[in-house]
Amino acid sequence: MPTILGQNQYGKAENRVVKITRDGATHHIKDLNVSVSLSGDMDEVHYSGSNANVLPTDTTKNTVFAFAKEYGIESAEQFGIHLARHFVTSQEPIHRARIRIEEYAWERIEASDANSKFIGAGEVRHSFVRKGQETRLTQITYDGEQWEVVSGLKDLVVMNSTNSEFWGYVKDRYTTLPEAYDRILATQVSGRWRFNWTDDEQKMPNWEKSYEQTKKHMLQAFAETYSLSLQQTLYQMGSRIIDNRGEIDEVRFSLPNKHHFLVDLEPFGLKNDNEVYYAADRPYGLIEATILREGCEARIPVDLTNL
Repeated sequence: MPTILGQNQYGKAENRVVKITRDGATHHIKDLNVSVSLSGDMDEVHYSGSNANVLPTDTTKNTVFAFAKEYGIESAEQFGIHLARHFVTSQEPIHRARIRIEEYAWERIEASDANSKFIGAGEVRHSFVRKGQETRLTQITYDGEQWEVVSGLKDLVVMNSTNSEFWGYVKDRYTTLPEAYDRILATQVSGRWRFNWTDDEQKMPNWEKSYEQTKKHMLQAFAETYSLSLQQTLYQMGSRIIDNRGEIDEVRFSLPNKHHFLVDLEPFGLKNDNEVYYAADRPYGLIEATILREGCEARIPVDLTNL
């Protein structure tokens, strides 16, 4: 029985580019990990090995670094849009480009005040420390006509030390978990959100502001929801984003429940009044769901946020 070629793509993964913008003595950093994936008329390279339609992956790597100089990096999304447009419009065999970007945030180190005894303390504008909260993400897909922008974050660890319960659940012969009426709720957020900007005729979102505001609403919902289940909290986080950010139509979260169990201190003659916990990293409950603006279709792959 003959075989045929199915879906295929190629590119250069994890191009690590750091762009320093020098505004006099004040410097700014953008630190990205860029993966390029291209697809199109690539049947012949698979069937016969002909590279006539193949743009070398080394060229895609060079393009990433050259574009960092030519266009700068205003935002991860804007940089990905520049790259995707270039690959699709400059190479006839390439019909679709997907750019995935991780962004690692830095913040400026606070210098000593101007009256410090240390020489130049009031002039330091070029020293930074890596932010450790989360990794920012975006995926840009372009086919020459339509755009799809899915942004998000991963590894953002959050905790509520109270205002969380878990009870009234199904019990069978294997159930040992006691009901909890005051528990720690902690999770490591992996989230993606899809923008409704799809073509160049639309006004492009302010990508930096959108990310900051989306994260703000997500965290506020986590903090302000009296939780009876992590599922309930997840839904409130997604709903708050949809309700407040008109540029976003779909949100998907993958939330591992980072369990905290009360330690039994009675053998030591001590009472544990919700004070001392054992933090278990595995196994963990994994709660996942998509929240949509009414009338919109889900397009974020269900496995995109899996941990």
